[in-house]
Amino acid sequence: MTTVATPIGALLTGAVSDATETLQSHLRRFGRPPADPWRTIASLERADLRGRGGAGFPAARKWRAVADHAAKGLPAVVIANGSEGEPCSSKDRLLLRIRPHLVLDGLRLAAEAVGATDTFVYVSHGDRDTLRVLRDAINERVQHLEGERRPTLVAAPPRYVGGQETAVIARLEGKLARPTYTPPFPFTQGAWGRPTLVHNVETLARIGLIARDLDSASLALVTVSGAVVVGGVTEVVVGTPLGAVVQAADGVIGTPLAVLAGGYFGRWLRAETCWNLGFGTDVPLGAGVLAVVDSEHCPIAETARIVTYLAGESAKQCGPCVNALPAIADALTALTSRRRALPRVELLQRRSQELVGRGACRHPDGAALLVQSLLSVFEPEVGLHVRNGPCGACGAPALLPIPSSRGGWR
Repeated sequence: MTTVATPIGALLTGAVSDATETLQSHLRRFGRPPADPWRTIASLERADLRGRGGAGFPAARKWRAVADHAAKGLPAVVIANGSEGEPCSSKDRLLLRIRPHLVLDGLRLAAEAVGATDTFVYVSHGDRDTLRVLRDAINERVQHLEGERRPTLVAAPPRYVGGQETAVIARLEGKLARPTYTPPFPFTQGAWGRPTLVHNVETLARIGLIARDLDSASLALVTVSGAVVVGGVTEVVVGTPLGAVVQAADGVIGTPLAVLAGGYFGRWLRAETCWNLGFGTDVPLGAGVLAVVDSEHCPIAETARIVTYLAGESAKQCGPCVNALPAIADALTALTSRRRALPRVELLQRRSQELVGRGACRHPDGAALLVQSLLSVFEPEVGLHVRNGPCGACGAPALLPIPSSRGGWR
């Protein structure tokens, strides 16, 4: 994959994609991070670092909220979230495998800044290679870095919502990794009732660089997939045009039709109108995913499969997930099949709009916004499917990944 941007603050500069950087090499390359936690918070505020897990919340504001509540009572908890439940994403896994010490630097800095006595790294239970890399890296640090605390590794279940902030906290407490109602919010009352800071691992790695006065907040890791020549992870300046990001994957295979930006909670774009849009400025980063769909595949059929998957991945704790998501998935599937009664598009639109804000967590919101995006951006194609039935591309094999079995909640 072509490198788009490798400035000094890039996470992947000098990294080898199939090799883990040792602690010695890490310190030789980056040096030790500063020990002053308040200086780190000030650096985050100046950099305006936003979280890279999907929500894009200001990191410094999270730190100050957790630190303020920890100062009033129970010690804080800090969690590095590397579960990466988004099927199109592989950036967090790559980062943990090649640059684990940057993530662990950020974890230590966060713990010192917010007054945490316990730290955790949350990683997919089936990712044995990453778990091994993390164990080795933690052992190196405990042996050679003064004052290093040993984080606890926790296995995340293979569920889409298992990486949601409150689901992570529930799993740490020994419960099922299902999202819980908020408030209370984790920064006030999270794991075991203590103020809790949950950060995506890319966010923590960028903190490790920002603390060293390197401009890393202006960069983002992006997983490029779908109808591209060479898919994979690249690092770009926030605001890079989508066309340039796709060129990092050596371009598109076939004729591009659509682009899914942000992941399965992201938004659809028409290929012919999106290439000059800035990723992370004109288009939200979301989970750092850019997937290209070519003219041999149908975005309606791809969305139907995605929403069917998301309906099956819900925690089934509320009506919107139990009833509405499966109904929307069935209606979308009917548009791509001659064997089902065609749905009313206005009813599909209304159902997706009514979902937002009514669930126990943000899972139905994300699925509903994806559907609304499809109905808006591809309104003519949806109308053709209603009038004429499925198009010739509806029967093509799935282009975007749909995991076949996600297992339990532990």
